[in-house]
Amino acid sequence: MPLEYPEETPSQTAGPYVHIGTMPRVAGFKLFETELGREIAAEGVPGTRVTIEGRVLDGTGAPLKDAMVEVWQADSEGRYAHPEDPRVGEVHEGFSGFGRYHTDFDTGVFRIETIKPGVTPGRHARPQAPHLNIWIVARGINIGLHTRMYFPDEENDNDPLLGMVEQVHRRATLVAEAAGENAYRFEIHLQGPQETVFLDI
Repeated sequence: MPLEYPEETPSQTAGPYVHIGTMPRVAGFKLFETELGREIAAEGVPGTRVTIEGRVLDGTGAPLKDAMVEVWQADSEGRYAHPEDPRVGEVHEGFSGFGRYHTDFDTGVFRIETIKPGVTPGRHARPQAPHLNIWIVARGINIGLHTRMYFPDEENDNDPLLGMVEQVHRRATLVAEAAGENAYRFEIHLQGPQETVFLDI
């Protein structure tokens, strides 16, 4: 007699409750004195302080007002606060390299305050231009989306990942816009003609 397996359960999105589980203060609950991801680089961490603002936009151009944006980055010397980085011992104790942000419930704008990362080593020792690694989750997204944000005032032309984007005009979707001194604007388009390049990792 052949084995019978239960039917696959429906796919689940992050749902409207993602903030309760991951950012309870945003949902109006004070559960922890310090929540994970509140600060990428504490005061005193060396590096140029930068501010990044942006939105996560759906296929019609409307901002998602309940998205969560996570960021991983290197410090100003290109070192990650991760045990697999051979220079982790040199990372300032106030640098976590990880941040968790939400889009504003009224405007849909997220705001990241951090330090500008340095050049990091990539595969085969090829240098990668300074960038933020970004992961997005929200109601309606079945699987979290990975992307990157590069800085417009850096040498991005030889970055190995940008070079892998075959449609050259789409590389611009990974590069922020200057928005003042040490300030940047980065719009993430989930669909449409300006769709951001997402990474399958």
